[in-house]
Amino acid sequence: MTLLRTVDPAVEPVTLVEMKRHLRLSHDSEDELLSGLIRAAREDVERTTGVAMINQAWRLVLDCWPSSGCVLLARHPVREILSVTVYGSEGEAAVLDPGTYLPDTLSRPARLHFEQRPERLRIANGIEIDFSAGFGEAGTDVPDLLKRAVTLLAAHWYEFRAAFGPGDQPVSYPAGIDRMLASYRERRL
Repeated sequence: MTLLRTVDPAVEPVTLVEMKRHLRLSHDSEDELLSGLIRAAREDVERTTGVAMINQAWRLVLDCWPSSGCVLLARHPVREILSVTVYGSEGEAAVLDPGTYLPDTLSRPARLHFEQRPERLRIANGIEIDFSAGFGEAGTDVPDLLKRAVTLLAAHWYEFRAAFGPGDQPVSYPAGIDRMLASYRERRL
């Protein structure tokens, strides 16, 4: 199973203006650094929580169908199933009719249930499921706690940027970041 982002978010959940206001910066000389820190903090928070903050597209690639007939999508919240493509043993692609599977985008993780599974898949990477995930198209759509976590993390990395080299980053995480993200982490038994 491989999960790939196929379309990056168009914007960040925290703007450069919001970040500079948080840091009480008025100059523009470090705007590029701050923009990179915001992007890195968003990616870190998304990786830690399994959440897609701003709308983005993903592809889940599987070798074979799960025995349960239910495929789990490991990004939240799933907005839409874009397509399900299966590859035959000769490499021929077929897009499945959306009527042949039932999406459950309310659960976490979201699920796709297949009544009948096509057979004769190629041995490796025979199934591709394309879907979109995210809270919305703008930072205002993202829950405030996640935006605050991105802001806190980017500010922390900004403050400690000179003490350690770029290869040593991230050196640490700010106190309380785990509590901020706890309710968004996927729980496993």
